[in-house]
Amino acid sequence: MTPPSGVVVLTDRLVARGGLDRVVAGAVAGGVRWVVLREKDLPRAERASLAADLRAILAEVGGTLIVAGPDPLGGDAVHLPAAGPYPPPTHGLVGRSCHHQTELNRLTTEHYATISPVWPTRTKPGYGPPLLVAGLGSLVRASPVPLLALGGVETPEQVTACVQAGAVGVAVLGALMRAEDPAEAAASLTSAYVEAVTPKLSKPSAEAARSPRRGLRPTVPTQGSSLTARSGHGRPQPQTATKEAT
Repeated sequence: MTPPSGVVVLTDRLVARGGLDRVVAGAVAGGVRWVVLREKDLPRAERASLAADLRAILAEVGGTLIVAGPDPLGGDAVHLPAAGPYPPPTHGLVGRSCHHQTELNRLTTEHYATISPVWPTRTKPGYGPPLLVAGLGSLVRASPVPLLALGGVETPEQVTACVQAGAVGVAVLGALMRAEDPAEAAASLTSAYVEAVTPKLSKPSAEAARSPRRGLRPTVPTQGSSLTARSGHGRPQPQTATKEAT
């Protein structure tokens, strides 16, 4: 299973404006393809039912639901806390929350990790200190797995900064859970990600545009020539001598 990238949504039904199903559906409409189901305070049966609902929304676009904790709730993708379990369970996709180099060094068979907090966050105030872009880039370079930037990511400019620092994507909670229009908010963040990872095509300089290309001479057709003759195929053969009529 491919590790998550782009904009990854973390759920929080307690702050989801208009209900969690509505927010996730809007985020998916805005381009999100990865959702991490948290809601760890729910009984397992209720959480499994919620997982089934969110999987149905994601299935329409080929998206993936990742479940926080070691129990995938009928799926095959989990996201583990930094504290454990170790070794990680064997699922198709396993991620882990990390906050510093020591935790990254403990990774073994995980496929990806989140690194946080990049910026101060309202979801977990006082959790930090924030890494900021420089700290994120340093940990990305030292990480054995792809990293998602988490914590305080709310604007397209922040998404761009995280991708430029080497993150494969961003994990977002508040910016989408609290959004008046989740689809519009998700589209804005997703567009910033796509633009950040899309190679820029360099434009030729004005001088190069004015100057003819060197080493190439225009082909001047000769009388009676053809495309096949100029290419060397079907080249006309010299005439053979014929006997004079007697």
